[in-house]
Amino acid sequence: MAVNTYLDFEKSLAELDRKIVELETLSATNDGPSLSDEISKLKEKSSRQLHEIYKNLDAWRKTQVARHPERPHFMDYIQNAFEDFVPLAGDRVFGEDEALMGGLARFNGRSVVVMGHEKGRTTETRLKHNFGMAHPEGYRKAVRLMDMAEQFDLPVITLVDTAGAFPGKAGEERGQAEAIARSTERCLTLPTPMVSVIVGEGGSGGAIGIAAANKVLILEHSIYSVISPEGCASILWRDAARARDAAEAMKITAHELLGNKIVDEVINEPLGGAHRDVIGTVRTVADAVERQLVSLEGMTPAELRRQRKERFYAIGRMN
Repeated sequence: MAVNTYLDFEKSLAELDRKIVELETLSATNDGPSLSDEISKLKEKSSRQLHEIYKNLDAWRKTQVARHPERPHFMDYIQNAFEDFVPLAGDRVFGEDEALMGGLARFNGRSVVVMGHEKGRTTETRLKHNFGMAHPEGYRKAVRLMDMAEQFDLPVITLVDTAGAFPGKAGEERGQAEAIARSTERCLTLPTPMVSVIVGEGGSGGAIGIAAANKVLILEHSIYSVISPEGCASILWRDAARARDAAEAMKITAHELLGNKIVDEVINEPLGGAHRDVIGTVRTVADAVERQLVSLEGMTPAELRRQRKERFYAIGRMN
């Protein structure tokens, strides 16, 4: 897919790709010269440069990739990995939250409950979805969906991509902390299989509220943390500009999280990040989720609850 947004550390790559587009446009004109050799050489150079840039990204650069605006979002997964999606709205207490979406769907032939954060792409949709930062009613809707999953014995799949729950006054007035706690508790007590995937940012309680699952997966360039690097830097050094230092210290990258047993599987991304092949990434994630759901088949409700609780209680223990 064509990439419209290049990150700061991709500037040299952006210049190369721009030259390729210019030459292809010139060559495509009726009386244009044949530039196939030059274009091929530039494409090879671009591919090599992309590989060099991405072969050893540090934690801060991975954070930037995780936040890339063209990274696949919740609705990309719904449209390309699920069938017959029926969205459910409202928490039956206050109203609808567009940042945390969910409903019933078919996944590889089985009925499931699916939910996740949607950030939006355009200015209009980003405002509509509040940049993926859910209010309390979003987490109360999540509880409602998990209650439905229990009632109809359905697996739950969640796709996490949020900088965190909405921290504004309105959220606090409506009980943000309590709503996240209730949602986390409902995850842990769910009697059906639950698989969560960190597909972008996994920020603080806003993420864990729908990610206390039997299996937690993460995309290669996603991050998962108790606070953003900028927030951590502001607290520790009173300087948000030291976000790079905070990102390194917090161990928030996929392979560091796997090593610390906070996640169960790292899902590889296309070279250059998930935004360079949205459809391919969605299919890879779907295959990983299917594999984990199969691994949970045959477990009783009591076993599922026990496995989930033991998994989370073990994090941070020194055995």
